[in-house]
Amino acid sequence: MEKEKSISMPVINEHAAGIDVGSRSHYVAVGQSAGDVCKFSVYTKDNIALVEHLRANGIKTVAMESTGTYWQTLYSCLQAAGFEVVLSNNYIKDPQKKTDTKDARWLQRLHTLGLLKGAFIPAPDVERIRTYHRHRDNIVALASASQQRMQKALRLMNVRLDVALSDITGLSGMKMLEAIVKGERSGEKLASLAHGTVKKTQQEIADALQGQWKDEQLFILADELEAYKNYQKRMAECDKKIEQLLKQVIESLPVSNTQVVKSSKRPHIKNRPKYDVETLSMKYFGVNLLTVEGIGENTVMTFISEIGTDILKFPTKKNFTSWLRLAPNNKKTGDKTMSSRTPKGKSIMANAFRLAANTIAQRRSGVLKKIFVRIALKKGRAAAITALARRLAEIFWIMTVKKVPYQSMNEQEYSQKIKMTVIKNIRTKMKKLNINTDELFFDGRVNNSFSTR
Repeated sequence: MEKEKSISMPVINEHAAGIDVGSRSHYVAVGQSAGDVCKFSVYTKDNIALVEHLRANGIKTVAMESTGTYWQTLYSCLQAAGFEVVLSNNYIKDPQKKTDTKDARWLQRLHTLGLLKGAFIPAPDVERIRTYHRHRDNIVALASASQQRMQKALRLMNVRLDVALSDITGLSGMKMLEAIVKGERSGEKLASLAHGTVKKTQQEIADALQGQWKDEQLFILADELEAYKNYQKRMAECDKKIEQLLKQVIESLPVSNTQVVKSSKRPHIKNRPKYDVETLSMKYFGVNLLTVEGIGENTVMTFISEIGTDILKFPTKKNFTSWLRLAPNNKKTGDKTMSSRTPKGKSIMANAFRLAANTIAQRRSGVLKKIFVRIALKKGRAAAITALARRLAEIFWIMTVKKVPYQSMNEQEYSQKIKMTVIKNIRTKMKKLNINTDELFFDGRVNNSFSTR
């Protein structure tokens, strides 16, 4: 029998361990032998025992997989103990039959050979802001669900407050809902509660509020209204926590001498933060991100909570857009590009940029709007949204890393730039095909000898 051939690879991390993270237990491999894998439970005392086991075996660096949220407490414990921790969520799986023991050994082997790439982990301050901000997003989603249930209860009674008002939870809508819950049934009296800026006339509002009142639907309406007000209160409390923490983080940052100017008056947006996002973000980054077209306060706060000052970890804007999965994933073979689709993946920050791009797409003017239209005509709206989201990500990277204020290009300058690009491409093709202008024009008329029939 022929002897099996083996390939040797250099050892990059000599004192490395691999941990297979689970919901009830963790498997720790400090080597490739049969007795080099130990099982630990998930309690705090077991995490301490795990740390002592690693120290006893001379481990300096640890690789672990990102399984749900089960890795987070162990990750913090290992970092506090002084270990270099690599969290990997994208590696080649073990081709052998899957077990927890084999997974731990496989992670240890890959990490020893230096084949694992660590995932992006935000700094502790950014992580704290992220936790509050994501919780706030959950509260906003719950409030929106309560609003939809209130609309359904009203609609089932044929009380079309959603037709009379653009937002039933606005200033006028809340007054009318409170009056309905307290027992008011007169459409005229309810219409008199409308604010003067409402577009509908009082008679139109009164007609919309005449319905078939049902006790079960009124109960649901009252219950959901109380829940909605409670969610608004919780949202305000969460805003206070975020503002307080953000101010603490800003105080710990080096003082910037960058002079920034506030943007013009911005339109009112529902569920906007109750604190001054513009001022705090300017102190945090040293630039005003709200000056970018289509960017709102929620987008800026998402950027602070998801990336923050860790944007410096991305050496180039291409690295940043690639991490967001907004850059094309070019697959080449035989010097030919087989595919250049944007890779799939869930990213809260990428979704925020896409929402901002969709806002720009609905604008009437602006250079970014022209960029969207040009790409949409060629590749469709979905591709244009992704391309514009990538452009916004690049703008954010340039502004925050290089401390450069946003300067929008003039629309005429942009049109001239596109024109010059087209002319350059035409000249390149003519040179490639060895065509001169005499062959294209003759006596001021186009020569049709090249046209196909």
